[in-house]
Amino acid sequence: MSDELKQTPFSSSYPDGVVEWIDIFGYAVPLTWGDPNVECAAVRNQAAAFEFSMLLKWDVEGAGAIQTVNNIFSRDISEMKPGTIAYGVVVSEAGKMVDDCTVFVYGPELVRIIGANPIVGDLLDHYRTNNVTVSERRDELAQLSVQGPLSREILQKLTSSDISNDALRWYHFITDVDMAGMKVQISRIGYTGELGYEIMLPVDSAQAFWDALFKVGEPLGLLPAGAACVMMCRIEAGLIMGEVEYDHTMTPYECRMAWSVDLNKDNFHGKDALIESQKNPSLDIVSVILPGEGEYDGVELMDNNKKVGIVTMAIPSPYLDGQFLGLARINRENSSVGNRLDLSMESDGQAEIVATPVYDPERVRLRS
Repeated sequence: MSDELKQTPFSSSYPDGVVEWIDIFGYAVPLTWGDPNVECAAVRNQAAAFEFSMLLKWDVEGAGAIQTVNNIFSRDISEMKPGTIAYGVVVSEAGKMVDDCTVFVYGPELVRIIGANPIVGDLLDHYRTNNVTVSERRDELAQLSVQGPLSREILQKLTSSDISNDALRWYHFITDVDMAGMKVQISRIGYTGELGYEIMLPVDSAQAFWDALFKVGEPLGLLPAGAACVMMCRIEAGLIMGEVEYDHTMTPYECRMAWSVDLNKDNFHGKDALIESQKNPSLDIVSVILPGEGEYDGVELMDNNKKVGIVTMAIPSPYLDGQFLGLARINRENSSVGNRLDLSMESDGQAEIVATPVYDPERVRLRS
């Protein structure tokens, strides 16, 4: 681990054997404990735990909290009940992507928004009313994702609170849950396309929680997982990432986030530009199956020797028995499922566009 990178709340809890670390927002995060395929298999068949403490977390508090968030968020949260979560986007005044974020509604005077781009915090400050405070809380809160078909069974062993599907549904959360003797927030969300939960708790409780989790989880196959595993899962599940699938030049209509833009809500930051940009999106994000093995990240996709797209990230997909699967940013006129495109590299094959997502296309597992 580089001395120049900050440690995360769970760093001291990680078992020995991290093979490689990477830099995420200035934090040292495990890339893998040795075999991402093994870690991915745990997500799909048992459970795995990985950290998202590196994400920014803004608490918006005061009588105007709901309105402040509504002023910058693409979805209308004014009718959301406490304990519910909304996934959507924040855009620039020009209607271009700033971040994809999750919004947690605690009540009329407290909303938390989690994202990766500091500009979100700047916009919250800009639009807040005099009776609203905006506080960034990343340094105070640890965030651990537990994903996989056995995640519920494992976490239920740590609490008497009911976290069944009936009690805690997808995109809902519960606060002040007593879990292994600690007060935590448990949310029914994830970034894998699998049944899963995220636990948020004070930083000083992180190590004790990790120890308690793995004490009950290891007999059921729980493994620690790194960023490489997360990338494999998210690409199989067709989930986008900022500065990979989208950047500040693209609109939500060009990165599979059109569904999250509510143009019927009152005016919000970038709305006028979004009204215009919805008329003629030029790009799309698609899934592609790639031939053989190779370094496909950044490879251009060609049609009649003309560049029509780029592979944003590709992985050997365990779900597809090791075939290389990628997400690609592509001209909309070339994005039809079944279309085959040449690669800007020596290869005997082509990239084939397939339906997104490849894994569990009806999203049955994560709702189960």
